[in-house]
Amino acid sequence: MKVVIIGAGFAGLQLARKLNNHAGFEVTLVDKFNYHQFQPLFYQVATSALDASNISFPLRKAFHGSKNVRIRLGKVEQIDIHENKVYVDTCDSCEIEYDVLVIASGADTNFFGNTQMIENAFPMKSTTEALQIRHRLLQNFEDALIVTNEKELKKLLSIVIVGGGPTGVELAGSIAEMKRYVLPKDYPDLDFSKMKIFLLEGGPKTLGAMSEKSAEQSQQYLEQLGVTVLVNTIVKEYDGGNVLLNNGETIASSMVIWAAGVKGNVPEGISEELIARGNRIRVDRYNTVLGLKNVYAIGDVAYMETPQYPKSHPQVAPVAMQQAKLLADNLKKIERKTSRQIKEFEYYDKGSMATVGRNLAVVDIPKPKLHFGGFFAWLIWMFLHLILILGVKNRFFVFMNWVVNYVTYDQSLRLIFNQFNRPKRAVEIARAKV
Repeated sequence: MKVVIIGAGFAGLQLARKLNNHAGFEVTLVDKFNYHQFQPLFYQVATSALDASNISFPLRKAFHGSKNVRIRLGKVEQIDIHENKVYVDTCDSCEIEYDVLVIASGADTNFFGNTQMIENAFPMKSTTEALQIRHRLLQNFEDALIVTNEKELKKLLSIVIVGGGPTGVELAGSIAEMKRYVLPKDYPDLDFSKMKIFLLEGGPKTLGAMSEKSAEQSQQYLEQLGVTVLVNTIVKEYDGGNVLLNNGETIASSMVIWAAGVKGNVPEGISEELIARGNRIRVDRYNTVLGLKNVYAIGDVAYMETPQYPKSHPQVAPVAMQQAKLLADNLKKIERKTSRQIKEFEYYDKGSMATVGRNLAVVDIPKPKLHFGGFFAWLIWMFLHLILILGVKNRFFVFMNWVVNYVTYDQSLRLIFNQFNRPKRAVEIARAKV
């Protein structure tokens, strides 16, 4: 059975590993990158706490010695569901035939049609984008040393993060800790009392998918770190220098980081009738794309309605990994011609968590209903993230970086790489004059 998997995120990689060296399967894993990215720690790359290589794992290394898994690099341009072929942009005639196709292409940033945000804001859905944020963040402080215009200085020292989910909360907390412990030592000429960090959330609370206690504590922790949290606040416009809010107020800032939403990466060739809310592909309880017997979708790109989740599951790594595991088991049963034994997917929610800063985190466990906050929650968060990172070497380096950062109150990766520079769009603020 020829199985083609599009995407090497949590879902695609998990499925390929479950089918690895299993007789009866020829697996082709297709991805734009030759490495797996550990998305939950992108914010630490963006804030100089971790090197990009610490949270990236080479795909080919994951399948050393594999007899049936092959890696192909490239972007999927189109799927032909009638001919059972996948077309990749690597060359003009690159096509991969399949018996079973699994779409695990994940999700990308959702700007909700706001073209100004697309032009001027910084997303953080890849390692490269995290490095772009790190570059601009550090470059803004370098620029702040030479500006003489007070208004431009204010913009350079103001950071706006849009989206109060785990990504936004963790990023805001990490930047706030940089402001407290690191930046004053790096830039003694700057007055960091003028530096402002804003976290904007369109809903009534931060961490909207978590408990009221977690939302309350996370906002309290952020405010302790000096972050200005604004809930029920939506960004209407951003021209690269000023953020216009839905209440008519403006925030002067040269850097806006967008962490407000995601949308599924749906390859060409999937009918629009199969696309649900959030640009996700409709699937049944077996992750089969509706109306297509040999095409499946798993992870962030899949939209599955169940009694417990009538609006589909949250787009988080545990859902993706559980769907991949069950699909692997079901495909093995189909290959053995025991398809009557295949099982429907039911998500087992082991809990959710978010870290805000040093010794500060929140953890919710649904069964039994438990909540943890503070130092103990922070230890749980670190332990579980270390387990999920691929590779002993990566775990070691991440852990050692965390230990050094904790002891020294410092981050040693504040490096500006110009190849990750994203040109300023609307206004040029470097070397501003009166």
